Amino acid sequence: MQTNKIIQPPQTIGIIGGGQLGRMMALAVKYMGYRVMVLDPMPDCPTAQVADEHITAAYDDMNGIKTLVANSNVVTYEFENVDLEAASYIEETGKLPQGSEALAITQNREKEKQLMTSLNLPVPEFAIVHNAEECRGALKTFTFPAVIKTCSGGYDGKGQLKLTGPDDTEAAAEFAEKNGHCIIERWLSFDKEISTVFTRSKNGDIQFFPIAENEHRDHILYKTTAPAAVSDHVAEKAKAAAKQIAERMNIVGTFAIEMFVSGEDIHINEMAPRPHNSGHYTIEACNISQFGQHIRAICGLPLMNVQLLQPSVMINVLGDTLKAAETSMTTMPYGFFHLYGKVSVRPKRKMGHITFIAETQEMLQEQISMLEEAIQ
Repeated sequence: MQTNKIIQPPQTIGIIGGGQLGRMMALAVKYMGYRVMVLDPMPDCPTAQVADEHITAAYDDMNGIKTLVANSNVVTYEFENVDLEAASYIEETGKLPQGSEALAITQNREKEKQLMTSLNLPVPEFAIVHNAEECRGALKTFTFPAVIKTCSGGYDGKGQLKLTGPDDTEAAAEFAEKNGHCIIERWLSFDKEISTVFTRSKNGDIQFFPIAENEHRDHILYKTTAPAAVSDHVAEKAKAAAKQIAERMNIVGTFAIEMFVSGEDIHINEMAPRPHNSGHYTIEACNISQFGQHIRAICGLPLMNVQLLQPSVMINVLGDTLKAAETSMTTMPYGFFHLYGKVSVRPKRKMGHITFIAETQEMLQEQISMLEEAIQ
């Protein structure tokens, strides 16, 4: 069940999850004049610092979920690992325009690949295994190098193991036996990774943000550049694939798809049914951010036509680089600093990001050179 009711300020938007995505979503909500209620188990989570009300409860705490629903006019989420029982309950109340199907699919890599295959979209060779024996059998005929991943959970390189050749079969078998439901994928050689971030409204209108190019370090997104240096042909392929996925899954809200580019070909990698790290640049570089557009979609408001105001580079600030980034803030006359308010600082943990905008990519590189020297 979905409601077509338009949600207007100062009504309340409920957010499941209190991390940085929820925080930036809440800031967009407050900017538009809505009230914000967040559910998160951490007392001083990033979103709670800017929300009107905070329910301190686990994500699968049905009493907390029911309180959130009762006091919100519409509910959304900042991450895909939402408890499916809770999501189904909220959907039945008519307060979850995004529905639960997108969550069920994106929580499970096997279901993602099945969807891609049913749409005849390009994905790497893959095999699903549930234990060591199945893993050994699959790898007998598999193309190396490859990677084995858990079918659920895992992010920023966690929950996966690269396999360089047949000698890694036993390590993969141990991984499968330990983790159970796993997917083995062929390790693709590619020229670059791109993100296709879009927002779809309840009536099916889709607005795309500029295709962005991603650079990872140690499996963690380091830098996103927009627009990506890809041909019009690749950009149109990426958008066409995203539109197929959006319509098949009846997406409402902001959605992100990571893709590999090899020459003029694309391969679908992973999907996220919510705003994405690689879309943070939209806050300053576009006429509307991925968060503002998301709120418009779930509230039944018409989407804005997206415009890139200036080329942009977004750089993540991790626990390792936080101090250097904070020092750079005191000396650089450019760059938009977003620090997330996380109490615990740990290596490789995302603590914030910095977005640069300029008229040309050359001017951008001049701006970010001082920061990159400081945080290397």
